[in-house]
Amino acid sequence: MDTNGVGWIAAILIGGIAGWLAETFMRSNMGVLMNIILGIIGAVVLNAILAALNISLGTGWIAYLIAGFIGACILIAIARLFRR
Repeated sequence: MDTNGVGWIAAILIGGIAGWLAETFMRSNMGVLMNIILGIIGAVVLNAILAALNISLGTGWIAYLIAGFIGACILIAIARLFRR
């Protein structure tokens, strides 16, 4: 798993914040554990997509937070498509 220049503990904390922000923005009710999971997986997925397109958000916790937020929003939207 690529943590984008942050440590594992920071990735969990930032992933939780990113997931919570995405949950609030998308008006979803997932819970704390799911927020952390969505934030971390969202960051990894978005970074992989951006790497394939040769785009970089940079490294560090701000870049990880942005990638986690956008990635988590994308994952929530995809989950909603399958839930309907």
